[in-house]
Amino acid sequence: MSQPDGPFIDSIYRYPVKGLSPQALERADLAPGRTLAFDRAYAIENGGKKFDPANPVHMPKINFLVLMRDERLASLETRFDEADQKLTIFRDGKKVTSGILSEPLGRQILEQFFAAFMAAELRGAPRIVHAPDHSISDVREKCLSIINLASVRDLSRILGRDVNPLRFRANLYIDGLEPWAEMRWIGKEISIGSGAVLKAFKRTKRCAAVNVDPASAKRDMNIPQALNTAFGHMDTGIYALVKTGGKIRTGDMLSVK
Repeated sequence: MSQPDGPFIDSIYRYPVKGLSPQALERADLAPGRTLAFDRAYAIENGGKKFDPANPVHMPKINFLVLMRDERLASLETRFDEADQKLTIFRDGKKVTSGILSEPLGRQILEQFFAAFMAAELRGAPRIVHAPDHSISDVREKCLSIINLASVRDLSRILGRDVNPLRFRANLYIDGLEPWAEMRWIGKEISIGSGAVLKAFKRTKRCAAVNVDPASAKRDMNIPQALNTAFGHMDTGIYALVKTGGKIRTGDMLSVK
């Protein structure tokens, strides 16, 4: 199959639980001012009990178990069932536990697993947190993150080794562009498929989370440093707000104006 002539969506991902493995989607419904459904809907609070489900606000990522500090999380494979919000956790291909995230007992079962599995990293009892219509993201805005695969390939060239694009934990991975072309999209509108419109508003500054290989769970690169050395910044990818809702799917073409 020939590659489309122009930028297109190569893949779509969401992260039902912050810090855990992604879930690939073939299609998604976008709504104005929203994230992908269930993207970062849950997170594992690392002690403290600071998150208030009745009054959810943006909190620094250090309040949660995240790859920036807790690379051990990358050794887990998770599967999320949207219908009943059941999370199943696997390690080395074997199921280790499961629980329904929307039910207290299900969360308790999962919290007990993380209390044992992440014992060395915990500052207190782990707590799975959630609030309706709230995304526990690294940024305050409810938005989508976008990665240009050509930029990742150029980064691989600079580093002299392959960089797995999933290190960047984006929602939309796009291809058919020149490397770093997406950096010129800030302030512009991105039309996708049959009607969805996004507006790029910010470049994504990278932290130590991208140094963790999602396949090996090892911290084996210093990507922010490599970016800073090569380009004088630590940015890869962009954030975009949904202005006009619509259905998107892999293979959809993008246009920018």
